[in-house]
Amino acid sequence: MVTEKTKGVKVTVETEYQPSYSSPSQYHYVFTYRITIENQSENTIQLLRRHWHVHDAALLPREVEGEGVVGQQPVLEPGQFHQYVSGCNLKSGIGKMWGTYLMERIVDGKSFEVTIPEFTMIVPFKLN
Repeated sequence: MVTEKTKGVKVTVETEYQPSYSSPSQYHYVFTYRITIENQSENTIQLLRRHWHVHDAALLPREVEGEGVVGQQPVLEPGQFHQYVSGCNLKSGIGKMWGTYLMERIVDGKSFEVTIPEFTMIVPFKLN
């Protein structure tokens, strides 16, 4: 589990390898990641966009951008949190991701970026 706090917004990431959805003989490794976004600031905020950097040891790095997270643009009052689960497919079984969320303060419409901490995805049997 990794955590980072930016401008009063705490982002925590937990990853898990999904062997039942993976096929190592076909170089297909599936990971899920659970993200918790906690508003520890004094302002109500809304998550507008995401920007991911994805590195798979077997491929060139790629970026993923878009609105919201898993189809949502959650609004978080001070003290509230939002949690979601998403996934990533890797060819090598070893990779990492990191990125940013674009947030907006509701009170004045000011936008700011929140860091998504870098996390690794490694198939357990590759650690031996």
